Amino acid sequence: MSKQFTYTISHIRFDENYQPADSTRLTTNFANLARGDNRQENLRKTLAMINNRFNDLAHWDNPTADRYSVEVDIISADLDIEGNGNTFPVIETLKTTIVDHKENTRIDGMIGNSFSSYVRDYDFSIVLPEHFANHPESAPPADFGDLHGKLFQHLLNSEAYQANFHKQPVICLSVSSSKIYQRTGNEHPVLGVEYRQDEYSLTDDYFHKMGLTVRYFMPAGSVAPLAFYFAGDLLRDYTDLELISAISTMETFQKIYRPEIYNANSTAGHIYQPSLKYQDYSLTQIVYDRAERSQMAVTQGKFTEDEFIKPYQAILDEWAANYVVTSETIQKEAAKKRAA
Repeated sequence: MSKQFTYTISHIRFDENYQPADSTRLTTNFANLARGDNRQENLRKTLAMINNRFNDLAHWDNPTADRYSVEVDIISADLDIEGNGNTFPVIETLKTTIVDHKENTRIDGMIGNSFSSYVRDYDFSIVLPEHFANHPESAPPADFGDLHGKLFQHLLNSEAYQANFHKQPVICLSVSSSKIYQRTGNEHPVLGVEYRQDEYSLTDDYFHKMGLTVRYFMPAGSVAPLAFYFAGDLLRDYTDLELISAISTMETFQKIYRPEIYNANSTAGHIYQPSLKYQDYSLTQIVYDRAERSQMAVTQGKFTEDEFIKPYQAILDEWAANYVVTSETIQKEAAKKRAA
C-alpha cells in the first residue's frame, strides 16, 4: 500500500512578486504577508530584514555587511494517496539559497525553516478542541499526531524528497508561552546561548512524533530563544551559513508575527517565560493580520477533514497501522544516498 503514497515536490520563489499558490494555507506566514494593498512592500521589507540579519551574523570577511543575500523558495509536497493523480497538499516548508556576492557563488542554505501543514490544522483546530470539549480534564488523545508524524517521516524517506534535498530539514519555531526556559552555560558560535526547559510543550511532543527532537538557542543580537526541531545532530550536520540562513529567515518572520517576544525591547533573562501580553516591544513596518490567521486555522482544519481525512479515512487508518519508520531509518537512508 505504501507504494500508492507518492509525493510531488514543487518550488515557488518567495520574492517581492510572490503570489500564494491556490493550495497554500492562508495562515502561513509568507502567504499572509503577500496579501492586501501593501503586499509588495511587505515582501520587499521582509526580504531586506532577512538579508540584513544574515550579514549581521555572517560578519567575518564581511566588513560592509553586504556580502550575502538570501533567496527563499517555498517547497510544497503534494501527496497522491491512490496513485490516480489526485493530490492533497500535505506539507510546505522553505528552502534557502545563499548568494555570496564576493565569490560570485551560490550556496545551499537550510531546508525546513518554516513548517506548514493542513493536517496539523486539523489536529489542533478540530481534533483537540473536540476531545477537550468531551473530556475537559484529560490529556490529549494518546494517538494525537500519529498520522501526521508518519506522513512527515514518509515524506522524508520518499524518493521525491531525497531526489531534491541532501539533508534533513530543520524547523525553526517560536518558543512556547506556556513554558519556562532556563539559560545554560552552553554557547554555540552561531546558534548562541542554549536554553532548556524541564517539560516539553504540546508542540514539542507533536514534532517528536515527526521524528524530530528540539533544542532552544538565542543567537547573538536576539532577544529570545528560538526552538530548533531536527533529526540527527543540529550542531554537527549543518554548516555555519546553513544555520545562519535558518536564523535570519525565521527570526524575521517571528519579529513580524510575534513582536511581543522576538521584537521586545529587552533581552530574555536567565529564567525566561515568553508572553504575548508583554507590552514593551517594537512593531516592524510590515502589515500582518494576526486575527485572520487565528480564525483561518479552524477553516483550514475543517477543509482538511472534508477533503482529506474523511474521504481517505479507511486507507489512512490501514496505512498508518502498518507504516513504521524512525528518524534513525531516515538518517541511514540519507547517508546511503550521499555515499552513492
